[in-house]
Amino acid sequence: MSVLTSLLLRGLTGSARRLPVPRAKVHSMPPEEELGIMEKAIGLTFCFVSLFLPAGWILSHLEDYKRPE
Repeated sequence: MSVLTSLLLRGLTGSARRLPVPRAKVHSMPPEEELGIMEKAIGLTFCFVSLFLPAGWILSHLEDYKRPE
């Protein structure tokens, strides 16, 4: 790499290094009340059903989806 090329690249990237990076001002607090056992169980059950029910349906009806030869 020539000296001129390195000076050009340094000149192009030098101005980008001096730009201030904006910081997000996000402050979080602990929850006002914790989730109970029943709410956690309902949430986990919903996640389980929404993920595995469609996959189970497709796997159980796999023969219906195959094209006849």
